[in-house]
Amino acid sequence: MTRIISALITMLCIAMPAAAQMLSLDSCRALALRNNRQLAATRMQGEITLNVKKAAQTKYLPRVTALGGYELMSREVSLLSNAQKDALTNIGTSMTAGVTGSVGEIITSFVKQGIISPEAAMKMQQVVGQHAGNIAAAGNQVGENIVDAFRTNTKQVFAGTVMVTQPIFMGGAIKAMNEMAEISQNIASANTEKMTEEVIFNTDNTYWLVVSLNHKLKLARSFNSLVSHLDEDVKKMIREGVATKADGLKVSVKLNESEMAVTKAENGLALAKMLLCQQCGLPLESPITLADEGTEEVNAPMDLRELPDAQTAIDLRSETRLLQSAVDMTKAATRAARATNLPQVMLTGGYMVSNPNVFDSFNRSFAGMWNVGVMVRVPVWNWFEGAYRIRASKASTAMAELQLADAKEKMELQINQQRFKVKEANRRLAMAQKNIKSAEENLRCANLGFKEGVISSTDVIGAQTAWFEAQSQKIDAEVETHMSNLALRKAMGILGH
Repeated sequence: MTRIISALITMLCIAMPAAAQMLSLDSCRALALRNNRQLAATRMQGEITLNVKKAAQTKYLPRVTALGGYELMSREVSLLSNAQKDALTNIGTSMTAGVTGSVGEIITSFVKQGIISPEAAMKMQQVVGQHAGNIAAAGNQVGENIVDAFRTNTKQVFAGTVMVTQPIFMGGAIKAMNEMAEISQNIASANTEKMTEEVIFNTDNTYWLVVSLNHKLKLARSFNSLVSHLDEDVKKMIREGVATKADGLKVSVKLNESEMAVTKAENGLALAKMLLCQQCGLPLESPITLADEGTEEVNAPMDLRELPDAQTAIDLRSETRLLQSAVDMTKAATRAARATNLPQVMLTGGYMVSNPNVFDSFNRSFAGMWNVGVMVRVPVWNWFEGAYRIRASKASTAMAELQLADAKEKMELQINQQRFKVKEANRRLAMAQKNIKSAEENLRCANLGFKEGVISSTDVIGAQTAWFEAQSQKIDAEVETHMSNLALRKAMGILGH
């Protein structure tokens, strides 16, 4: 039994329509600003420019880089030439040959002088010859040891370095880069504000469009009710013989037109609510009710005296800041281009390590050294590239300033046009309110005359149609006051404030 009751409750909950969500103008704005994808993209652009600005600020700080490597070479570096190596490896033989020749000449001279006998000379030469080989071998070994000591052992080289670079003077390039990054951030902020104004403007327009269509739907239903009552009265008169079928057909045609007007108003209201749901980030079929749908008067006249003057309004607009940022960007670009023609000074320092050890006869061990220095870069000749860049940047600045001046003139004209439109909307609303009174009095007289039989159904239909058009014009005029006020605030740059 419990399961059956639970199932019935579930079915009833599914069958019951969801309660309509009540939305005010401020809540619609908040939803649209939170869920608009294009606005979210512009906010992300702001985060990008913020990080770019932080990256530009790091250019003032020292840079630390590390580099390491290994290299295998087919031949090693030699500090001795091939002739020097050959001389050192044969130094014992060369020295022994010279000594042996000198000793032989001395012994021969001793024999000629009769100091020693030829037999003694032969024995002495034999003794010298026996020891000369040992002396030559020892000398050659010493030479080979010297050649080995001069080997660099550089077929396999390991090297590494850590370097610190601190900019001292870069010609103003780093400062210009930071200025450009800050200007980019200002541009992103102005773009976000501009997109915010667009979202608010579109949301407000759709909001008041829904309110207008809702009032027009009520008006269409009221008009349909009037025509229906008239149709019933005419049918009774036809049955009683006091009206003709032609009168009935005229009323039937008007009744069909009123029903079609109701259908169009319903469809238009449904589509407008779908558009508002899409702008607010809600499902298209969400049941929503606007706070101003039930109000009788939706006009909101604006006191133009409370608004800022045209020049102040122009300065408040995001477009002005965007164009001014474009001018500042070109000026910063000129300073960056001028920096390429100026000297650049950097302080350097680091530590280098290598294997073989160049500080200990190229032994297989790691060793290194510290180093500190100053590096100066001075441009000498670049075929006037920097001058051409500066001229191009200055021309861009002049063009941006012209665009800014032209835009300010157009903004001033736009503000004055919107002021006139606000005044026209207020006058149109006042005239529509006067027409309402006349149309209501005309309809009252027509209904009274029709009951008395002195006015035909055609005149009643005309009075009803005039009343319907007057009411419709009043609704349009009321909504137009909102639209014109909204457009004026947007033109003055105070819509998002």
